[in-house]
Amino acid sequence: MHIQAFFDKGTATVTYVVSDPVTRCCAIIDPVLDFDPQTGVMSTKSADLLIDYIEKSRLIVMWLLETHIHADHLTAAHYLQQRIGGETGISEKIIDVLKYWVPVFNTAEDTPVDGSQFDRLFKDGETFSVGSLTVKVMHTPGHTPACASYLIGKAIFVGDTIFMPYGGTSRADFPGGNAATLYRSIRKILSLPDETKIFTCHDYPPEEQNPAWESTVGEQKKRNIMIGEDVTEGQYVETRNRRDSTLSAPRLLLPSIQVNLRAGNLGKLEDNGTQYLKIPLKLA
Repeated sequence: MHIQAFFDKGTATVTYVVSDPVTRCCAIIDPVLDFDPQTGVMSTKSADLLIDYIEKSRLIVMWLLETHIHADHLTAAHYLQQRIGGETGISEKIIDVLKYWVPVFNTAEDTPVDGSQFDRLFKDGETFSVGSLTVKVMHTPGHTPACASYLIGKAIFVGDTIFMPYGGTSRADFPGGNAATLYRSIRKILSLPDETKIFTCHDYPPEEQNPAWESTVGEQKKRNIMIGEDVTEGQYVETRNRRDSTLSAPRLLLPSIQVNLRAGNLGKLEDNGTQYLKIPLKLA
């Protein structure tokens, strides 16, 4: 198995291309579509880097996998599928997320609430193949209800569930999120063998430090600042909830969620030939 990481500085997101050297089949995990909320300009620069790598490596895209509905970047899954193929996949719990958010945006017209915009909705424990590689789906909710991790051999791709040891864990205050549930999901990940490599979706390092995204189960148990092996569920929940109460909403929260709910499709064209994103207004 070969793992190639692509770090997007603008959103601090890590996208992975996981390939099977025997068959040259690959999966792309958490791809990024570039978006400037101040101008409305969208770009495929980050996604095109993936395409260039895949074409030069002569890889065959089998899967476009989402670890969850991201609130900090727009997914490039739809664009990539049109360009280089592959099936989209996400946890079957996406339906719970859709039922909450589609009414918020009033986008039922172009956002199916049954999850049919994704090619595959994965059950917990389900397996599928990337060439000769076997991928096991582990539902790891808590950050959102539909978070999933992908275990491939001795590597697991955990999305936002857990960060590098100095970063702790993801927040649990989004709709449907829950700190106790997140604690149990992380414990599920940390029950894997100590040598299992953990690949995270984001890194927010100190200024003097380069971003990093690879650790191990053993390292996380010993050094994670929020959920080391001696931290109880009660201690974690108290710390996580207290920290979440100080956090602001992600910069790309509203545009990201409504696009990601459609698997990266930007939505229907309006009668002037333009696509729009919605911002629900709350009157103070």
